[in-house]
Amino acid sequence: MPQSDPIRISGTPFDRLKDHQLTAGVSVPTLAQALDAIGTRAVVFVEIKAGDIEPHVVRCIRESRADCAVHSFDHRIVTNVKKIFPAIRCGVLQVARHLDPVASLRATGAEDLWQNVEYIDEDMVGQAHAIGARVIAWTANDIAQWSFLRAIGVDGICTDRIGELTAAAC
Repeated sequence: MPQSDPIRISGTPFDRLKDHQLTAGVSVPTLAQALDAIGTRAVVFVEIKAGDIEPHVVRCIRESRADCAVHSFDHRIVTNVKKIFPAIRCGVLQVARHLDPVASLRATGAEDLWQNVEYIDEDMVGQAHAIGARVIAWTANDIAQWSFLRAIGVDGICTDRIGELTAAAC
């Protein structure tokens, strides 16, 4: 079976999306299907990109057996998720180096700072750790970045090169 032409997920009705083939015999899963497939084998970091779906995402997570955390660039979404499900681990995504890099953590109740790798420094990591938060760098794709991030105490690395990161064991 040939692979389907690319489609834009945000503009595609689910009835059509569920029939879209990612590869032969594999269609786009729902969040529930993905969480069921992963089960307890890994922590699932769910990024919410659209507002007003927080209750649905939280329900899906609660009904699964997966270990999940939620994060978003829209910090209002993180606040809403924490109101609905206070026990879930949440994170805020940031692109810039803010004067107070942990202010958004305090404001939302999030525990993870997902920071663009270009703006991470030792001071930021120290400020996050001082309030019990983790710093997760995104998207770090070379060994020099990985070594630097490890040296300053970053807690996690989001990368497109997981095999190489694992092999490098910085």
